[in-house]
Amino acid sequence: MMTHHRSLILLATIAAFTAPVRAEEVYDLGAIIVSGGLTPVEANAYGRASTILDTQEIKARGIATVQDALRAVPGVSVNSAGGSFTQVRIRGGEANHTLILIDGVEAAGGDGEYLLGGLDTANIERIEVLRGPQSVFYGSNASAGVINIITRTGVIGTEYSASVEVGSHGSTNASGFASTRNARGGLSLSFSDLRDGGWDYSGDGGERDQTHRRTMILKGDFKPVDTVKLGFILRRSKEAFDNDATDYAATDASTYVVDDATQFGTDDEMTLSVYAEHELLQGRLVQRLSYEQTDNEASVNGGAPTKTATNAYKYRLSYGLDGAAVADTNHLINLLLEHEEDSSSSNPAFGREATSVALEYRGSFGNGFDVQAGLRFDDNSVFKDATAWNVGTSYTFAGSGVRLHASAGTGVVNPTYFELYAAAFDHVGNPNLQPERNESFDIGVEVPFLDGRGMVDVTLFHEILRDEITSVATGSSTFSFVNQAGKSKRKGVEVEGRMAATDQIDLRLLYTYLDATNPDGTVETRRPKHEIGFGITAQTFAGRGTISADIRHVAGNLDSRFFPPSTPAELPDYTVVDVSARYAVTDNVAATFRVENLLNEDYSDVWGYAGRDRTFHVGFDANW
Repeated sequence: MMTHHRSLILLATIAAFTAPVRAEEVYDLGAIIVSGGLTPVEANAYGRASTILDTQEIKARGIATVQDALRAVPGVSVNSAGGSFTQVRIRGGEANHTLILIDGVEAAGGDGEYLLGGLDTANIERIEVLRGPQSVFYGSNASAGVINIITRTGVIGTEYSASVEVGSHGSTNASGFASTRNARGGLSLSFSDLRDGGWDYSGDGGERDQTHRRTMILKGDFKPVDTVKLGFILRRSKEAFDNDATDYAATDASTYVVDDATQFGTDDEMTLSVYAEHELLQGRLVQRLSYEQTDNEASVNGGAPTKTATNAYKYRLSYGLDGAAVADTNHLINLLLEHEEDSSSSNPAFGREATSVALEYRGSFGNGFDVQAGLRFDDNSVFKDATAWNVGTSYTFAGSGVRLHASAGTGVVNPTYFELYAAAFDHVGNPNLQPERNESFDIGVEVPFLDGRGMVDVTLFHEILRDEITSVATGSSTFSFVNQAGKSKRKGVEVEGRMAATDQIDLRLLYTYLDATNPDGTVETRRPKHEIGFGITAQTFAGRGTISADIRHVAGNLDSRFFPPSTPAELPDYTVVDVSARYAVTDNVAATFRVENLLNEDYSDVWGYAGRDRTFHVGFDANW
C-alpha cells in the first residue's frame, strides 16, 4: 500500500509543476448545487434529480435532526431501529449505496454506510440530496445517490449566534456559532450539544433509550494573494447512546426487542479537509489540491472499539474551453486525480486502496439547453477495477419556464470488510466478491404555475442493480456472501411541489412511489412503496412569527422477521404529524416551540422497533 509519506510527495510534486485560484469563489447558494459535479453546478442547468433544504426552511419547520430532515425528501427512505441506528436509502438502494458527506468529506471511515444518530441541524447551512448514481464524482458507495451536509461558514464581518432548547423527558439542545471574515478570508467555530431523552425502543413503556452527541467544527480560509486560497475544515463529534437487546427466539414483533437498561454504545468521529486552490490565465484555469481524512471509532457495551479510517488525496483541474473564466464559462472541463486508502481494525491485515481518474464536461448551449457528462475509472487493489459514467441534460422552454431534465449513468459499490473477511456472527467472508453495479436513468419535468408562485417537479426513474451482494446459508447455522445472479430492479415516481398560496401561506407536497424487487421477484425490505407528505408554513403576528405543520404517511413497508415463516412481514401503515412555531421576540432573538408526533401515533419502520412517541420542545435562538 502506498504510504502517506509517498502520497504527500506525489501531491507536492504535482503542485510544484503548477504555477500561481483567483479571488475566492463566491456562489449564491440559492442558485447552485455544490455537490452536483466535480465543481458546483447551477440548479437550473442540472440534469439530475435533486432536493435542497436550506437553513431557513429547516428552522421554519422546526426540524431538529438530519434524519428528520431527510424524511421530507422524495425518493429517500429513512428507517430507524431506535434513534441511534438510522439508515438512509435512496431509490430503493441499500443503505451503503448512499454516500453521506459532511462538508464534502466522507462521513463513514473505512467502508460501508454511515448510520445517522443524534446528528442535529444546528449550524447546518444546507442539505443537498442528489438522487441517482454519482460514482463518477464520488466513487464507491455513491451508487444510489449522495447526501452532502454543508455547515455554516459565516459572512463578511463578525457574526455570533446561540440557541437553547429543552424538551420532554430531559431533552436539551444547545448550540453556538462565531465567525469573523473579511475580503481575504475568515475563521468560524461552531458547537452543538444534543441530549435526546429518547423513547423505549421496545415499545413496552420501559426505560427510555437516550442519545447524547457533542459536535465541534472549526473552519478557516485565507488568500495570501488574489490567486491563491488556502483552507481547512476540522470536525469532531462524539456520541453516547442507549439501546435495547433483541431476542432471536421471539415469535412476534412485540417481543423481538427487549427493554434492556444495560445496552449502550459510543461513536467518536473526526473529519478533516485541508486544501489549496490556485488560479491561472485570468481565471480560465483553476487547480485544487486537497487532503481529506475520516477517522471513526465505535464500541458497544464498553468493548474494544472498531476503528475505521479513510484517507483521500485529490487533485482537480478546471478549464474554461471557450476562453472565459471557470466561474463564467459556458463550456467547462474538469479533471480529477484521486488516491484513496481505507482501513478497519476489524480486519487489520486487509487494508485497501484505489487510484482513480475522472473527467467531466459541462456545456451551456444557450436557449436554456445544458449538458453534463462524466467518466471515471477506479484502479482497485483488492477486487475488480471499476468504470462509471453518467450524462445529464436540462432544457428550459422560453416563456413558460417549464424545464425538462433527464439523466443516465452507472454506479459502483465495493464489498464491505465484513462481506469480504467476516469471521463472526456465524458468517464467513468471501474474498472473491466483486463490486455491485447499478445502472440508472430518469426523466422529469418541472412545471411552474400561478405566475411562478408554485412549482411541481415529477421524475420517473428506473434502476437495475447487478452483482448484488447477499447473505447465503452454507450450513444449518452458518452463512457467507455471494454476488447474486440476475437483476435487482427499482423503479418509481418522485413528486415534489411548492406553492405560495398567499403572501403569508406556503404549501408543500412530496410523494414517492417505489417498486424494488430482488432478482427472484421478491420485494426488497425497508423500502416503503408509498410515502406522501403535506406541509404548510404560515406567517403570523404581522410577519414576526411562523407556524408550520407537516403530515407524513408511510404505506407498504416490509421488513425481515427472524422466525418461521421467514418471509418478510408488512409493517402497519402510519401517519405522523409534526408542528412547530417561531416568534421574533426582538430583531435578534426568537422563541421556538415544536411537537414531534403530535397525535402520538404508534408506529414502526423497522420490524419490532417502536417509533418515537409524542415529545414537546421549547427554546430560544439569538443572532448578532
